[in-house]
Amino acid sequence: MISIGFADSLNPTTIAPALYLATGSRDSRRQVAQFTLAVFAVYLLGGLVIALGPGQLLLALLPHPGRHLSYLLEIVAGVALLTGSAFLWGYRRNLADRPPPEVTADGRSSALLGATITAVELPTAFPYFAAIAAVVGSDFDVARQVILLLLFNVCFVAPLLAIIVTLAWAGPDAASVLSRGREFLDRRWPVVLAVLGLAAGVIVTFLGTTGLASLHHNRLGKIARGLRRLLHR
Repeated sequence: MISIGFADSLNPTTIAPALYLATGSRDSRRQVAQFTLAVFAVYLLGGLVIALGPGQLLLALLPHPGRHLSYLLEIVAGVALLTGSAFLWGYRRNLADRPPPEVTADGRSSALLGATITAVELPTAFPYFAAIAAVVGSDFDVARQVILLLLFNVCFVAPLLAIIVTLAWAGPDAASVLSRGREFLDRRWPVVLAVLGLAAGVIVTFLGTTGLASLHHNRLGKIARGLRRLLHR
């Protein structure tokens, strides 16, 4: 959850509007805080609806999926992240040339802006879907699944929280610091996201592969011990 959450957090669709609010609004700290809370709430709610609704229905149709399915879903999630990372790296120059998301006030509050952006973004949030699939396929009860999704979403809004901390502690220099951050993100976000996606994909795939190998090793060990007992008889 932590690795995928941080990889998914460097999303210009959420960071660029937050940086705009931080450098272009009067009460910037409150505006960014409201925006962050809305992004967190909508993303978490969407994940909970998917995991506890269709996800639990799928598990009900699969009797006793166990750890085997959990490890397979981790591998699928890792491969999805690696594929997305390769796509970002291959098209990094074209993507970097795309203009950042436009943020217009239109009289709307920053909270509504955050909720609207996140609701539109959610259907294409493939790293989040991969994380949800891994959580649903685990042996954890509903309470622990909720905690894992909560952890993911805290990691997802970590850059937005960092912006709030910068506004609180950087003083008069906050605007210039955040402006440089936005310029860097506009130029390099595909590369940064590709590298983080690669790291997260490798970690998740490794965990799923080693877990699956260990599971099969234990099963083979049990079969071998059973055969030995039969031969000794």
